[in-house]
Amino acid sequence: MEWSEVFTAVALGVITLVTRCFFFISDRELPFPSWAQRGLQYAPIAALAAVVIPEIVVSHGALVTTWLDARLFGAVAGAGFYFYKRGKGQAVLGTIVVGMAVFLPLHIGLGW
Repeated sequence: MEWSEVFTAVALGVITLVTRCFFFISDRELPFPSWAQRGLQYAPIAALAAVVIPEIVVSHGALVTTWLDARLFGAVAGAGFYFYKRGKGQAVLGTIVVGMAVFLPLHIGLGW
């Protein structure tokens, strides 16, 4: 390893440590701006859009062009269950279970 690689690894470690422990370092409570609190309300949908949706509609770097893809049917079944059970408790766990219950037989059984 060169010295620049070691310096980069150590610097990244220090930055990670400081940013994760920032709120523990201060003795007083730090106020959280209202604009940041409002922005954090959109974090779950942003994560969904950034991570889950591309995993569903992209295969091997290209958009899915056929309906014979188990991920599409699993996602639709999971979303349908979520909207049916929304606000009734266990909606998130049920969404995962229903989505996988549709996905796995199509993927493993039919090879989609």
